[in-house]
Amino acid sequence: MNKILIIDDDIAICELIKINLELCGYNCIYSTDPIRGFALIKQELPSLVILDVMLGETNGFEIAQKIRQTKDISKTPIIMLTALSELNNKLEGFNSGVDDYITKPFEIEELKARVLALLNRSGSELTSLRVKEILSKGDITLIPESYSVQIKDKKTQLTPIEFDILNVLMQKEGSMVSSKELLKEVWGYNDDNDIDTIRVHITHLRAKIDKISSQKNKYIKTIYGGGYRLLAFGVEK
Repeated sequence: MNKILIIDDDIAICELIKINLELCGYNCIYSTDPIRGFALIKQELPSLVILDVMLGETNGFEIAQKIRQTKDISKTPIIMLTALSELNNKLEGFNSGVDDYITKPFEIEELKARVLALLNRSGSELTSLRVKEILSKGDITLIPESYSVQIKDKKTQLTPIEFDILNVLMQKEGSMVSSKELLKEVWGYNDDNDIDTIRVHITHLRAKIDKISSQKNKYIKTIYGGGYRLLAFGVEK
């Protein structure tokens, strides 16, 4: 049985999430104290953490970073739950290592769907994302062993989600990949209203590529109203 840890300073929200997820068959525990919550992650080794941002003396961004930097729990899936809905807030969340981001107020059915999708994704990789060999297209080389990307002779580390997004784009190099398709391939769910999740990760992925490339903002092209297309050489064919 999957164990889910909820860290939120609002006990009513903790109870609401706990009751509803337990009805789905999950084993849920929670803490309204961030320090105890982090200790519980190391002690209980949950399958997934639902983490609020505003936690009194600390915040969810800091907790997420500590999780990613701590051996044995660094790969724990994290859903960030917060009232902060601006794009820069989401970017900060994803930069700190969270896997998904849900804004308050939220529908409990949406949370259930996100939990299921993230657990499925972390438990067994989607077939299309099982990259065992180095993939090279044009200037870009994707290296699965180190979760990194190389542009010509320079290399940088990617997060697993950034790696998976770039892999999907490279597999369909030159063709448009819709935001909905990326959500399905990378996260395992369909949600036409969750474009910000893709936008934030694409922004961060572009920034990393730009740091190792002389061609700024050239490799991933936005197709407005549609999705994204990878340009392997940084130019239109």
